[in-house]
Amino acid sequence: MAANAIDQTRRMLSLVTYLRERPGAHVADVARAFGITEDELISDLDVLPMCGTSFRGGDLLDIDTDGDRIWWHNPDDVAAPLRLAADEATALLVAARAVATLPGLREGDREALLRATAKLETAAGEVAGASARLSVTFESEGGVFAEVDRAISERRRLWVRYYSPARDELTEREVDPIRLFAVGHTYMEAWCRLSEARRTFRLDRVAEIRILDEQSAPPEIELRDLSEGLVQPSAEDPEVVVEVGPGGRWVAEYYPHDAADELPDGGLRITLRTPAPASLRRLALRLGSDGRIVSPQDLADSAREAATAALAAYESQA
Repeated sequence: MAANAIDQTRRMLSLVTYLRERPGAHVADVARAFGITEDELISDLDVLPMCGTSFRGGDLLDIDTDGDRIWWHNPDDVAAPLRLAADEATALLVAARAVATLPGLREGDREALLRATAKLETAAGEVAGASARLSVTFESEGGVFAEVDRAISERRRLWVRYYSPARDELTEREVDPIRLFAVGHTYMEAWCRLSEARRTFRLDRVAEIRILDEQSAPPEIELRDLSEGLVQPSAEDPEVVVEVGPGGRWVAEYYPHDAADELPDGGLRITLRTPAPASLRRLALRLGSDGRIVSPQDLADSAREAATAALAAYESQA
């Protein structure tokens, strides 16, 4: 089972210390030492260069790999004593206090965070007093994240009420969570007991969530490679053709597609594949006069009917 977000953070912190003591370490050796695959290690190494001792990006970890060995080019610079500016200390204290209030955070992690915050307050001096006048309130997605993370850690099943935009409805289901990941939005990958299949749930579409007493027991399945994005259409998926005007060219940037041919008016004729063509009805409604579904014909008719019904509903309220 994939590590949860907190476990991954712990691993990456340990990885920094490990690599500092082993310049030129072999990828295979490091992956074996941490009990992860080489692909998971490379994924961690892709994140580490975005971390460092300054929020301003001046002291980031200069770590790279040629696929065989790992090189850290500036360990001495990063190891220099940390000096936080007033705005950095304020931001860090406010964030730490906010995270400590998250529901579902493991008590041991909460206590460790509060101890670290107290030490930072002592070191920050007057800045700590200023930061105490600021607060952050997490939206519901933060609570959902904490519950999912806890369920993964404790290997427990979840009950969720989930909004499906493709069907425009709320469904209730029990799921065995597998992992959390972020691709633009934050998602939970889980084994859905309603459909008896792997499903991906966007956290901001979870209307309600509860941790159950039942143990989570997802089947052994290979995790999807998300390096190419969340949506990775298959050659067997149905083909859909959409024509958009100049105002709808953004569709080609957000939707994986097979082709995007220029049209005389400055628009595009976009050919794409999707396992759920009906979900594109909402795209057609969003585009309005900037686009239309060309094929398949039944989907084009369905989108036209949905637009007509929406227009009639607006006119009836006029």
